Amino acid sequence: MSEAVVPEKIDILEILRLLPHRYPFILVDRILEINPDKDIVGLKNVTINEPFFQGHFPGRPVMPGVLILEGMAQVGGILAFYSEPENIGNKVLYFVGIDKARFRQPVIPGDQIHFKLDLLKRRRGIWQMAARAYVEEKLVAEAELMASFG
Repeated sequence: MSEAVVPEKIDILEILRLLPHRYPFILVDRILEINPDKDIVGLKNVTINEPFFQGHFPGRPVMPGVLILEGMAQVGGILAFYSEPENIGNKVLYFVGIDKARFRQPVIPGDQIHFKLDLLKRRRGIWQMAARAYVEEKLVAEAELMASFG
């Protein structure tokens, strides 16, 4: 395992360098904190311009829970890449499992989601992370995620 140089700030340009996702499916705008092999905090600004709000739901926009989970997974992918930098540009991190998913309150346009993930374990190429999503310090969603480089 080689040592990653962690930039002071991980902005959208660096996120796009690490992840294969593109608009409209990139669901993280910035990384606020990262400790490779340990934990990470990412930020998503939720705006009314998101394409999913057209149908979910007209007149009462709510961010789909599966997209909150995807945002968590993308932030977890960034943690994995900074923990195993030799995979940057060489592999894709695939979301392979989810357990204990719970949604606590709706996420609406104007909210900022803070995704906080902790590495639980890494065994036989499977990353397991505890993921939580917060809006204004209120827990809105949580899950255990699994991923693998492929």
